[in-house]
Amino acid sequence: MLRVIVESATNIPKTKFGKPDPIVSVIFKDEKKKTKKIDSELNPVWNEILEFDLKGIGLDNSSSLTIIVKDFETIGQNKLIGSASVALKDLVGNQSRSFPFKLIPLLNERGQETGATIDLVVGYEPPAGPANPNDPGGTNTQEDGEDDGDYEDGLDGPVGGITPTVPSGTKEAQLAKRITKGRKTRRILSNKPQDFQIRVRVIEGRQLPGNNIKPVVKVHVCGQTHRTRIKRGNNPYFDEIFFYNVHMTPLELLDETVSIRVYDSYSLRADCLMGEFKIDIGYVYDEPGHAVMRKWLLLSDPEDTNSGAKGYMKVSMFVLGTGDEPPVEKRERDNESDDVESNLLLPAGIALRWVTFLLKIYRAEDIPQMDDAFAQTVKEIFGGEADKKNLVDPFVEVSFAGKKVCTNIIEKNANPEWNQIIYLQIKFPSMCEKIKLAVVDWDRLTKNDVVGTTYLSLSKIASSGGEVEVNTGETEVGFLPTFGPCYLNLYGSPREYTGFPDPYDELNFGKGEGVAYRGRILVELSTILESKPDNKKLEMIPNDDLLVVEKYQRRRKFCLAAVFHSATMLQDTGEPIQFEVSIGNYGNKFDTTCKPLASTTQYSRAVFDGNYYYYLPWSNTKPVVTLTSFWEDISHRLDPVNVILNMAERLQSNLATLRSGMQAKISENQLAELWLKLIDELTEDVSKPFPLIESKPNITVLDTQIEKLRLKSLKQIGEAAARMRNEATDVIATLTEIEDWLDKLLQLSEEPQNSMPDVIIWMIRGEKRLAYARVPAHQVLYSTTSPESSGKYCGKTQTIFLKYPQDKTKDVKMPVELRINIWLGLSAVEKKFNSFAEGTFSVFAEMYENQAFLFGKWGTSGLVGRHKFSDVTGKIKLKREYFLPPKGWEWEGEWIVDPERSLLTEADAGHTEFTDEVYENESRYPGGEWKAAEESYTDVNGEKAPPPREFTCPLGWMWEDDAWKSDLNRAVDEHGWEYGITIPPDTKPKSWVAAEKMYHTHRRRRLVRKRKRDPAQAVTAGRGMSSYEDQEGWEYASLIGWKFHWKQRSSDTFRRRRWRRKMAPSETHGAAAIFKLEGALGADTSVDDGEGKSSDKTKESTTKVFGANTPLVSCYFDRVYTYHLRCYVYQARNLMALDKDSFSDPYAHVSFLHQSKTTEIIHSTLNPTWDQTLIFNEIEIYGDPQTVAQNPPNVIIELFDSDQVGKDEFLGRSGCSPMVKLIPEEDITPKLLWYPVTNNGKASGDILFAAELILRDKGGANLPILPSQRAPKLYMVPQGIRPVVQLTAVEILAWGLRNMKNYQLAPVMSPSLIVECGGEMVESVVIKNLKKTPNFPSSVLFMKVLLPKEELYTPSLVIKVIDHRPFGRKPIVGQCTIDLLESFRCDPYTTKEDIAPQLKVSLLSAAPRQDTVIEMEDTQPLLAAQLTEKEEEIVDWWSKFYASVGEHEKCGQYIKKGYDTLKVYDCELEKVPEFNSLTDFCDTFKLYRGKSEDSDDPSVVGEFKGSFKIYALPDDPTIPAPPRQFRELPDSGPQECIVRIYIVRALQLQPQDNNGLCDPYIKISLSKKVIEDRDNYVPNTLNPIFGRMYELSCFLPQEKDLKISVYDYDILTRDEKVGETTIDLENRFLSRYGSHCGIPQQYCISGVNTWRDQLKPTQLLQNVARFKGYAPPVLSENGRKINYGGRDYTLEEAEANKILHQHLGPGEERLALHILRTQGLVPEHVETRTLYSTFQPNISQGKLQMWVDVFPKSLGPPGPPFNITPRKAKKYILRVIVWNTKDVLLDEKSITGEEMSDIYVKGWMPGNEENKQKTDVHYRSLDGEGNFNWRFVFPFDYLPAEQLCVVSKKEHFWSLDKTEFRIPPKLIIQIWDNDKFSLDDYLGFVELDLHKTIIPAKVPEKCNIDMIPEYKADSPQKAPRTASLFEQKSMKGWWPCYVEKDGSRILAGKVEMTLEVVNEKEADERPAGKGRDEPNMNPKLDLPNRPDTSFLWFTNPCKTMKFIVWRRFKWLFIGLIILLILLLFVAVLLYSLPNYLSMKIVKPI
Repeated sequence: MLRVIVESATNIPKTKFGKPDPIVSVIFKDEKKKTKKIDSELNPVWNEILEFDLKGIGLDNSSSLTIIVKDFETIGQNKLIGSASVALKDLVGNQSRSFPFKLIPLLNERGQETGATIDLVVGYEPPAGPANPNDPGGTNTQEDGEDDGDYEDGLDGPVGGITPTVPSGTKEAQLAKRITKGRKTRRILSNKPQDFQIRVRVIEGRQLPGNNIKPVVKVHVCGQTHRTRIKRGNNPYFDEIFFYNVHMTPLELLDETVSIRVYDSYSLRADCLMGEFKIDIGYVYDEPGHAVMRKWLLLSDPEDTNSGAKGYMKVSMFVLGTGDEPPVEKRERDNESDDVESNLLLPAGIALRWVTFLLKIYRAEDIPQMDDAFAQTVKEIFGGEADKKNLVDPFVEVSFAGKKVCTNIIEKNANPEWNQIIYLQIKFPSMCEKIKLAVVDWDRLTKNDVVGTTYLSLSKIASSGGEVEVNTGETEVGFLPTFGPCYLNLYGSPREYTGFPDPYDELNFGKGEGVAYRGRILVELSTILESKPDNKKLEMIPNDDLLVVEKYQRRRKFCLAAVFHSATMLQDTGEPIQFEVSIGNYGNKFDTTCKPLASTTQYSRAVFDGNYYYYLPWSNTKPVVTLTSFWEDISHRLDPVNVILNMAERLQSNLATLRSGMQAKISENQLAELWLKLIDELTEDVSKPFPLIESKPNITVLDTQIEKLRLKSLKQIGEAAARMRNEATDVIATLTEIEDWLDKLLQLSEEPQNSMPDVIIWMIRGEKRLAYARVPAHQVLYSTTSPESSGKYCGKTQTIFLKYPQDKTKDVKMPVELRINIWLGLSAVEKKFNSFAEGTFSVFAEMYENQAFLFGKWGTSGLVGRHKFSDVTGKIKLKREYFLPPKGWEWEGEWIVDPERSLLTEADAGHTEFTDEVYENESRYPGGEWKAAEESYTDVNGEKAPPPREFTCPLGWMWEDDAWKSDLNRAVDEHGWEYGITIPPDTKPKSWVAAEKMYHTHRRRRLVRKRKRDPAQAVTAGRGMSSYEDQEGWEYASLIGWKFHWKQRSSDTFRRRRWRRKMAPSETHGAAAIFKLEGALGADTSVDDGEGKSSDKTKESTTKVFGANTPLVSCYFDRVYTYHLRCYVYQARNLMALDKDSFSDPYAHVSFLHQSKTTEIIHSTLNPTWDQTLIFNEIEIYGDPQTVAQNPPNVIIELFDSDQVGKDEFLGRSGCSPMVKLIPEEDITPKLLWYPVTNNGKASGDILFAAELILRDKGGANLPILPSQRAPKLYMVPQGIRPVVQLTAVEILAWGLRNMKNYQLAPVMSPSLIVECGGEMVESVVIKNLKKTPNFPSSVLFMKVLLPKEELYTPSLVIKVIDHRPFGRKPIVGQCTIDLLESFRCDPYTTKEDIAPQLKVSLLSAAPRQDTVIEMEDTQPLLAAQLTEKEEEIVDWWSKFYASVGEHEKCGQYIKKGYDTLKVYDCELEKVPEFNSLTDFCDTFKLYRGKSEDSDDPSVVGEFKGSFKIYALPDDPTIPAPPRQFRELPDSGPQECIVRIYIVRALQLQPQDNNGLCDPYIKISLSKKVIEDRDNYVPNTLNPIFGRMYELSCFLPQEKDLKISVYDYDILTRDEKVGETTIDLENRFLSRYGSHCGIPQQYCISGVNTWRDQLKPTQLLQNVARFKGYAPPVLSENGRKINYGGRDYTLEEAEANKILHQHLGPGEERLALHILRTQGLVPEHVETRTLYSTFQPNISQGKLQMWVDVFPKSLGPPGPPFNITPRKAKKYILRVIVWNTKDVLLDEKSITGEEMSDIYVKGWMPGNEENKQKTDVHYRSLDGEGNFNWRFVFPFDYLPAEQLCVVSKKEHFWSLDKTEFRIPPKLIIQIWDNDKFSLDDYLGFVELDLHKTIIPAKVPEKCNIDMIPEYKADSPQKAPRTASLFEQKSMKGWWPCYVEKDGSRILAGKVEMTLEVVNEKEADERPAGKGRDEPNMNPKLDLPNRPDTSFLWFTNPCKTMKFIVWRRFKWLFIGLIILLILLLFVAVLLYSLPNYLSMKIVKPI
């Protein structure tokens, strides 16, 4: 016994509505007990005793109590106040003892303390017998059987212990397999949000716990919940499908979960959840076909971790992405094994497995400030010390699989130590992939802020080992999740704290790429497998474990140097720019927590490159940044990563070479050489010694496991490559395997434990961070192990494109292209840097001397707020004496004046033309005269500027304009003035207008004067600068802090000059000495200059002097090399249309380092051919030519669309590496290749391009000759590089235009076609009236084009449609670009006769023959008509359909009779491969128009029908040209046709109503004709059977698009469209595959398969022969033999082994049909068309099975249509006679104490619950026997073909329609105990499936509970004996009834019944009434022979006396009567005795 005394609680927090009403629940194991509630009390006292029965099991060490305190609510759920867990290990033992638990803290949902506490006393009496804590006493035997004791010991060992490697058979390996399953498929997912649809189909449940329950299933996905209908019973059948439409990124979606919960709808309480199952959508996505089909899920109780299965649910789940086809579900019910065990979603060994992740969170560092410094400021005011860096209160929030746990909050600490273990218990298969760790800053008042988020991906820290091939026979390398101890880095928004909302806050939530380092967190993860988890959430880490982790935190010093070679492709920035390099916090310029480092470059101003971009003019002095930082040495992890990446890179480049070789179609031998090189290099790489990790001190478990996995995988790749080298024959076939190897290598290169933060480069403009790039540290890390172990870019110059943070436009504008050389290494090996360093390094200290102009002279007195000597910003005061060189450095020389030129570039630098501007200002009082303003000349911002007369033309320039002019091209009046008004406190107007008003007080005008470079003086311009140097290095500005210039102007008021002093290392270190600059220049602040208090001084020096005083490092290159670059821009294809005319006007900016050139503009094209060579004559590159050759700078091509008005729009960007020639004479030419053009992350075309970079000598004499010019300065691509062309013929079949949309609101009426290809153009004839004749009058066009011989270079073919409008306007109304011309190439000499396209149209042109009219009435004999009628009952069209889809049980006798079947295609007819899209005559090309908007595809404005043939023409003009290809074309005029549309059924429609269903109907539209079949809607279904045929007449080709839509019928609101599909009738009609009417297998002239085509088979065969060019078929032997195509066919051969029936037609027709079936024509078919909607354009909204027949009226009437009306359900009746019951549980005690039951039996069929029937009551059964002789009669509608009952009923009383359900026929029989004055008691039930009825026992003794199988997870069950009641007709015998008690089943009684199924006819012949009512026959039921004791005491008092009282108390009554008589006797005696005596006395005898 366990006794808990709940005493009291204190400090319960108040609620919003006042004081709470606390109530306590105590949970021990599964038992829950509650106290009473105490109203409105914050310190309640309960003093209640709660007792728990231990059921004979003693406490063990893991026992615990859970205490939950809630606020009692009368309505709704109680609200949690807090909970606590109490471990009972102190009570364990054999003695009774009690223990007080005082002041236990109550924790909230997040595991944080609420301040409330609770007091308890727990008493314990151990059960009798020895307490054995390990034996749970058989209650949970099933789970204990799964304890794998042998693994537990290893896994619960110390943290540092190595997790055992697990052989694959074990559960751990299976677990690990689950975890790593998704790795491969997930790699390729994009980050763009897409449409997805998740479908969950809930099929049925089994063995749900509980009695007489009403289960309902709720499915919750992505925030949407759907619920099924409520069913009854423990094995409910739902079969409902739910659709969830979401729009999110694939990676977000895969982390979402599907939660399936089963509730009991009877109970209104909140805890009616019976069981649940959770699964990741990612798990489903990783299954084949992204689907889980018809699997059983094992439900479990989420609260009670120890309980077993809570029943099973069978479900299917699909995840559909855009364009995915949903997999087809097989629905056969019979052959589906009901074996739950083998069909479980997860193997049972895992299904109940509990896993605990122990996540140890030790500490974090470098967390940025998150709180406002308000309190600190107050402190400072009162003289306190401020401590800005710790303004953060961090805690860690861990979320996984829907659970969240938080650590403690540590206030005011940027380097918190939590030292807590978090226990995450998960029950497989809640398979989530990522553990999310978020560091959160706690806020008292506002909401908590996330500091940063990081993830632990389970797939990367665990391995199944299953990826390793099994056939090697070695043990597999599987391991469970393990990680660390290791730091995880957090990235997010920039660290600088402002009080404003953070614009990049999203980045801190782990969305998008973090742009800055935000601290790191030390964690460790290990996994324990256990059967019963502890309910612990959090505990502290013991101190011993903390010591173990110390060794993982040992820091080493790292040095980083970055040399910036160039910064180019800048936009015009205006302000000066600098770059900052940081790693972690080190080097962050705005962070005061680290020592300042030389981590930023000097500020420089951008210079125009003369064409388009700007660059920074660093010339030969390259800025260098150096930083030292301290990190753990993880080279043992990063070395292998670099080695594997090195292999992968080599493999990738070899693979790319191989692919481009295949694309260029090189010879087999060359290809084989490339392939052998690839294999050999890979084998060599894989077999190199691999860097091993042994003997390193800080190895984690994961390190060793990953190493094993890598070594194993590399060995396998090596073996596979060796095998392939020996065996492979076909190069192309090997590519997929080689790609798999590449994937594998990239996967192996992932290093989860990478604690080294990324190097982050920021571009800073002014003081604002503008753009960034992240470089993974391992790419630039130096390793001593081997050259391959160093990073790919270590000490090498790389090109980096910076990005804007969270750039939505995805690089439309590029911030900057950097060439940078980074070296990162341990300071222990810093000397190695010398071998990488190029140039010479120099280090300076610098400061600026400032002066102001006051009273006509320069001095220091007018410096407002400035110091005499300051840093570059002018804000920080400096003095020469402050500077002390760092340790290891010394001064070299004195301070010298050294002007910085890169900051002084004038605005005109780089320009060839320039406009000087100045504004003239005037002012007045309102209404007064205009006078010159105070500052009469200003710039555009109103700042003071020199007057125009002081502007002189600079050296090297000449004025273009004679004088200054007013700029009139603006919003100004005729004299150029614009007017404004000032509103105080402003002194300048905010806005300007062009018209003068009285109230205006200011006006200004812009004066401009143009100048241009003077070519004569251009040479001397470079030297002109030196003339300024005699001015003592002063630079001038009009105002303080304004842009500086060299030359003094009269308006200047401020000047400054730079002083520098050089430093040199004191020892000879070489270049590595720059790493000794750690810290900064010392600041000697002891020299106080008496300016203010010393406290200010120290404050200033520590914070600010540090920042500005970092030494400046630069790298000098003494040698410059000049190169010459040629870029060959040939053509581009498939660019985006950005103009309204459907085209663009593209041109390209080509940029290389600091130069750029622009191509010419090609107008109105998306496929421009520039054919242009851009020549960059002299390009200076510093550094060794060899390194340039290995890693040349990229050539970047940016394409723009030129616009007349407005800014040119960006089309896309591409880049390529130039081919470098260091010896210009080398005879190699670059090859033109296609490079993809990207825009906003999307592919938007390709460009054909090549570039070569040539090292030139002094005079440039060694350069190749210039290519020929097409125009002045416009060079073409030279021969040898440009493609080789050949004269080619292009024949165009221009058939017609369709569906042309209006252009500029007017319809397109008279279009013609222009075809352009390779610079040639041809135009078609004009269509006079598109509405009447949409085809071109003469259809074939011909053009000769020079096309490249190599397919790689083939240009696109462009079709333009122009409309001929009044007044000679010819706008382009649509265009189409056709890329791949390969498919249209043909050999003109191998033409066959069958080019004349098809059978149908050639018949149309022929006059119809006389015998085409089929006289149906005459040929059909009378007898056949009668036969058909009879047969209709047995077979119908649906029999044929079901026979064709393989559902033979639904088609009756159909197949036995030998009738033909049809072909059911599971796709659209045009998608069947052998029918060539039905475009064998002509293709359909979509026409586009207008600007393509960003998101959607360009709008389709029409279609062009036509085709192309392309073939080479002979080079010799004397050879005759090949024959033309398009001949014998059909008539292109309109045809009138009859169209028959047969709609069979729809599948899997998207639900439109709230109930998850749909009321679909069909709507058909063909041009203006619309058939809306709204009356025939099918209510409440997603799989409606329509069975409808519609007939229309139409004209082709005008009305060619047949649109079939499915709508959802709504009575009140608008009908919604579910989806639609469109059929091109013209293609069907013109195709030579005979798709207008499929040909059947047999020629029948009567019956259900009557021939329906207009022509008989013999006529069809003649036509086919005609267009195939064969002789006409010859009939002989009375039509039993036909000669066709040179071969004889006989009827005997054709009909061998076939059953002949009476409906067949004449022999010759049957034989002709047999021949036709061999000609590849379309057979009689049903096609499955996918429905799409505009709402989700690429996701299927359902399918429609249907077909269409098209008959031209010119050939006469077609045959009779098929009747496809759906089948109707048949009425059946189930008669159940309940004879007797036996051994029923006795549930009552009578007055007299006997056990008895008042038994009655209740029964119903599921679906017909309202027709429940019950017997009369057998009262007072004393032995469980009941006699009834009672008949139940259950009528039901049944489809024998489908073996399902059809139930139609209204779902709710407000429903309009009855919903039709199809459910399996079942019978439920229940036994009840009747109570007159209370509710009846339920005793037990049996459920019988009428198809698989359990065969009853003949005698009650043999009837037991084992007859009904129980599905248990662990015990295989033998299948019960069953039979179908529909076949047997009737059964009689005994069936057992059972009831659930405590999780197991017990027998509740036995029922003797007769079951009989009869159809309507039999029921009429053999009637029977309900109960024992009339007609009581078949068989007649007599009154039951019940014992006399069976009656109701209440209504029969006499019987009660007779049977109850008399029977039981007979002798008592007799005794009483005798006693009464005796008493009477004695009484009479006593009464009469005195009288008698007195008589005797008076009258004695």
